[in-house]
Amino acid sequence: QESESENKLDGETASDSESKSDFGGSSPVPTSDDTPEVLNRALSNLSSRWKNWWVRGILTLAMITFFFIIIYLGPMVLMTIVMCVQIKCFHEIITIGYNVYHSYDLPWFRTLSWYFLLCVNYFFYGETVTDYFFTLVQREEPLRILSKYHRFISFALYLTGFCMFVLSLVKKHYRLQFYMFGWTHVTLLIVVTQSHLIIHNLFEGMIWFIVPISCVICNDIMAYMFGFFFGRTPLIKLSPKKTWEGFIGGFFSTVLFGLLLSYVMSGYRCFTCPVEFNNDTNSFTVDCEPSELFQLQEYNIPVVLQSVVGWKTVRMYPFQIHSIALSTFASLIGPFGGFFASGFKRAFKIKVRMEKVVDILGRKCTPLLTMLLCCRGPNPSKLIQQFLTLRPDQQLHIFNTLKAHLVDRGILGSLEDA
Repeated sequence: QESESENKLDGETASDSESKSDFGGSSPVPTSDDTPEVLNRALSNLSSRWKNWWVRGILTLAMITFFFIIIYLGPMVLMTIVMCVQIKCFHEIITIGYNVYHSYDLPWFRTLSWYFLLCVNYFFYGETVTDYFFTLVQREEPLRILSKYHRFISFALYLTGFCMFVLSLVKKHYRLQFYMFGWTHVTLLIVVTQSHLIIHNLFEGMIWFIVPISCVICNDIMAYMFGFFFGRTPLIKLSPKKTWEGFIGGFFSTVLFGLLLSYVMSGYRCFTCPVEFNNDTNSFTVDCEPSELFQLQEYNIPVVLQSVVGWKTVRMYPFQIHSIALSTFASLIGPFGGFFASGFKRAFKIKVRMEKVVDILGRKCTPLLTMLLCCRGPNPSKLIQQFLTLRPDQQLHIFNTLKAHLVDRGILGSLEDA
């Protein structure tokens, strides 16, 4: 019944049927129930609605527990997980294109797709390593050479793949091959750029990763709960089960959750400090003096609200103000990642295993956008690293300019007096 109602809402026409034949989707693949057998037996007496509620709840708690364990293991494990998710998402989307467009006879298609993934990752993560682990790179001769010519090597690698693609063109498959060339590059843009931004934020401090991701997760859970108990008004035809009640309830719950989570995490250096390489111990460290964003400050409450809350001032972390923007963004824009995934699935008639991966990828689009909101100012350690690579005369010029600026502001004089 659920599948039939979704097909009706899609408004399928003759053109949709033609696209089916073009994509090879003659008939939808029957979905299978992949719920663990233990849960099926334990919940066999419940209605399908409440069975779905309990299955979702139990699996959600299990995944949240797993997420806490990963966070406990540290930023390097988180980065590894992000890389694994990136590779899996890329594999699934390339497989969708491979099946949908009947790309079975195209020479080198899969090989070239993975080659381009390697090239793009080499470019992005080479830049990240050079920025954050400058002392390690400068200490090792091979790494120093790779860092110096990194962009040239990246460009040469891409040109090699481009030439391989041109050489692989086959007379009767020109159009299809260019379709798949574009498909691969759009996939790279969506998947690799996201994972790069996520890892970049992880280096700035785990809080910049955990808060946006957690807000998206919270919004998804709370929207489902409010929709389950109070949902009456449909929100969008792409997802018939989504309701305005769930959307609004998820919004307020996520904003409150973001404030509380940010308050707790801002008090711990392991979450707020950037990941740095310690040259003395040859290891990665997460220790620093917290910036002003993570130091309690006193704020005046607007006069209009003073009579309501009974306070004139409130002590909070400046980062909590950031969290309001992040949670608001995740609540209002986050659901559209899921809607995008629903439209994508229906456009290509994706079923069973691929359906779940596309759902994950659709919701992963929101952390990408929230990461853009998390962009922080220049990192002092990175600026010093870049300063040390300049010629002595350039370093002296910067030093004199900075000294004159500090003297004009009266900062240098006060430091010398102290």
